[in-house]
Amino acid sequence: MATQPPTSESDIEQRNADVCNVVGSIEEIGSKWKLIVLNDLRDGEKRFNELKRSTGASSYTLSRVLDDLEDEELIENRKEFESPVASYYSLTEKGGALCPVFDVLDEWGDEWL
Repeated sequence: MATQPPTSESDIEQRNADVCNVVGSIEEIGSKWKLIVLNDLRDGEKRFNELKRSTGASSYTLSRVLDDLEDEELIENRKEFESPVASYYSLTEKGGALCPVFDVLDEWGDEWL
């Protein structure tokens, strides 16, 4: 279904607000590695080394991305201090709210890539 061009000033303002939300969202989660990690955590909680294996990221890159995602409150880090010490990463409510977006992107990729 084609979108009609804006016809009034309020339509134009709404369209600009929508564009700003899209741009802001992409800036928040738009790096390749952030998207890969977020998508990987859709399956549930994972340890650092599990994420490293499943994403193919280097330790440095993964550590940096996990810190960024935690700062943005998209993931949470649960630590267990028993031997061996382990960090577990999972999506927060905010991060989990992206799951439908990944579903739509997956469907789009199936059709167009």
